[in-house]
Amino acid sequence: MNAPLPLRDVVTGAAPSWWPPAPGWWMLAGGVLVVMALLAGWRWRRARRRAALARIFDAAVAAANTPSARVAAVSELLRRAARRIDPRADRLQGEDWLRFLDAGMSEPAFTRGPGTLLADGAFRPDVDPAAAQALCEWARTRYLDWMRRA
Repeated sequence: MNAPLPLRDVVTGAAPSWWPPAPGWWMLAGGVLVVMALLAGWRWRRARRRAALARIFDAAVAAANTPSARVAAVSELLRRAARRIDPRADRLQGEDWLRFLDAGMSEPAFTRGPGTLLADGAFRPDVDPAAAQALCEWARTRYLDWMRRA
């Protein structure tokens, strides 16, 4: 007859430590850091580009000596930016040009607001400086929007 086998309780080992994490967690953390760094770099570059575009616009407007010269400078900048949206946009004239400028805006600043000065302000001998300044504010917004999109 065989002797009964001595049975012992099952001994569980110690629970694994949470530190150091497994290699998969290190790779996941590294991937998250890379994605965050790329996102931060993209946002920084975008902010730098937007600031550079704003400086270009402001310098061109500041270089104009008279209000009518400011209107002409704004018109030139808007036409350059418009070519990025539609290659034929810089050839638009009059109301068609003003409607193109208003496209997509919440309120029509160019067909009914201070932007109407673009129609003939660059050719007037005397332009109200306040009207030219109001035009510059709207035009700056439109210029930066178009340059950012394209």
